[in-house]
Amino acid sequence: MSEPRHAVVTGVSSGIGAAVAARLLDEGWRITGISRTAPAPAGQGLRWIPADLSRPERLPGALAPGPAVDAIVHAAGVQRSARLGELDAGDGSLMWRIHVQAASVLVDTLVDRVVDGGRVVLVGSRTMTGVPGKSQYAATKAALPALARSWAAELAPRAVTVNVVAPGPTDTPMLRGPGRSRTPPVMPPLGRLVRPEEVAGLTSFLLGPEGGAVTGQTLVMCAGASL
Repeated sequence: MSEPRHAVVTGVSSGIGAAVAARLLDEGWRITGISRTAPAPAGQGLRWIPADLSRPERLPGALAPGPAVDAIVHAAGVQRSARLGELDAGDGSLMWRIHVQAASVLVDTLVDRVVDGGRVVLVGSRTMTGVPGKSQYAATKAALPALARSWAAELAPRAVTVNVVAPGPTDTPMLRGPGRSRTPPVMPPLGRLVRPEEVAGLTSFLLGPEGGAVTGQTLVMCAGASL
């Protein structure tokens, strides 16, 4: 019997990260989950590493040594919103560290452990195109496709794919967090929010056998918000 596939997933304590971990566990994956707070009990397939993604320089130590990796999913995120004239440099730095620098350190640390044919998915946001009041958040999410396309080109000889899943307003605790209270979510044309499980389903496709020809792409799932 073959060993279960192994995925490293950040942000597993809530929201999209928790949904991705649950989906992959249901599909028989083994998960190394990284988050600041402990995830809900999820069975024997999840190993939790406590780590603060706002301190990405600590990730190499937290992840070493470790086994081979079939997939990396960077789902950890935070949102702070403000309009010009009220921007907070600390908020901008926080979001950059969690969304961009943590992704860079995570994949850089694990790249030699990723098996040939492995997968990397970065969770971005439809907001990457720019939204009033979310300039700092949008800028950090806009950086992820650049990372993904660069890494996809570098890793193509190993058949390792790298993609961004970019959801619109998703029904997670972050959507209701006080840090984004000045930019309340707008209901998409489909009349409902994106469900975390739907983002997990798209991520699962990219990690599965049918997703092996998709690389360097940004897949938007926004319930029509881009229309």
